[in-house]
Amino acid sequence: MTLAAALSRLPPPVRIPGARGAIRSSLEKSGAKLIVIDDDPTGTQTVHGVRVYMDWSESTLAGAFQRSDPVFYISTNSRSLPEPQAAALAAELGRNLRKVSAAAAVDFVVASRSDSTLRGHFPAEVTALAAELSSPIDAVILVPAFFEAGRYTLDDIHWVDDGTELVAAHLTEFAHDPDFGFQHSDLKDWVEEKTRGAVKAGDVISISIRELRLKGPAHVADILCTAENGIPVVVNAACYEDLEALALGVIQAESRGRRFVYRTAASFVKVRAGLEDRPLLTREKIRPAEGECRQERPRAGLIVVGSYVAKTTRQLEQLLRAKRVQGIELQASQPEIERVAREASLCLERGTTPVIFTSRVRQQTGDFLAAGRALMSSLCETVRRIKGKPAWIIAKGGITSIELARSALGVQAADVMGQVIKGVPVWRLETAPWSDVPYIVFPGNVGDDSALLKVFTLLEGGT
Repeated sequence: MTLAAALSRLPPPVRIPGARGAIRSSLEKSGAKLIVIDDDPTGTQTVHGVRVYMDWSESTLAGAFQRSDPVFYISTNSRSLPEPQAAALAAELGRNLRKVSAAAAVDFVVASRSDSTLRGHFPAEVTALAAELSSPIDAVILVPAFFEAGRYTLDDIHWVDDGTELVAAHLTEFAHDPDFGFQHSDLKDWVEEKTRGAVKAGDVISISIRELRLKGPAHVADILCTAENGIPVVVNAACYEDLEALALGVIQAESRGRRFVYRTAASFVKVRAGLEDRPLLTREKIRPAEGECRQERPRAGLIVVGSYVAKTTRQLEQLLRAKRVQGIELQASQPEIERVAREASLCLERGTTPVIFTSRVRQQTGDFLAAGRALMSSLCETVRRIKGKPAWIIAKGGITSIELARSALGVQAADVMGQVIKGVPVWRLETAPWSDVPYIVFPGNVGDDSALLKVFTLLEGGT
């Protein structure tokens, strides 16, 4: 089934004039904070002008609550952790938010941002987080739709657009993830699967696209007001107009005293924050210091590829055929760290962009997460040892992006400038030596096979 065929069966989208402005105004007038807890840093792939924090200590959160920004992100990297540790992290974060919120006398709502292909610690980290909040929640609102990457929820089934047709999520490579695999694309059945039967599919509430488009926000609010005891609510969505109707309904329900946690992909966060659409960033916006005059070839960048998904491997293969790049494969060992750092430093010195990538062969047995953490540690140590300063950095993969920023570069906070292509955000890092180095957070599962090459070409000044 193609996307066009699927959409042809639905009522047309309904545009609500001024929806984003009304949502933003409601958030600002409420005085509450929208806090996005991101299980890897790719959740910023639809937003702009927001701040991302790399830790969740009470002092960091207190500073965030004191700022005038109504929205901020906390990047936890919890997807890289075993489930018990991810749940413990979520509980700690919930306690800290409750304490800081009470001290500041500022309320908040929480979006638990996770993967649009259904990978992540659900329901463990949402349950742990909700248990520490100041009052019980009535529902967990599930919104995995992410249009920029071709993820849609129709008739409760989550779909992935592969460029030619829609594929049910359980039939994609993402469903076979060794850590977060699943067997159902119907989100009601997926909830029952992930909760190990604690929540039955028949008990899950659903909001259809027809209800969003034909009955609107007030009807959505009425549905949400029937939810209780933290029941999951599946939201169908195929475009931003659907999410605007949802967000306005959520706001109405919250104004009646209902409490929710949102478990979402990136698209709903943008709408719930009331952020208007912006054009993609140009090279001049990303690297303004160079201006229009480039007498000499610009300094080389640095590309680090850690994601294992097949799409990333295909993108890497295309990139490595380009001029002015040199691929350097890293295995997890001390001699390898020294060799790769030395080769990357020489590349930067002669104006060639080093592409450091982890072996494409992933171990098939044992503790996958532990092996991944060991390799990531080696990757971060390699980057720390590189001599020279790149003109820009592309970090490919969510876990790779956050660990490089936090562990290799010592970043504690960053500001999201916007997107370089759909679904790929650019950060301005808050760290003295690297504050002028654009940091491109490139998710593993976003873009066609040429997307990584396209971004490299844009940053290099090509077309």
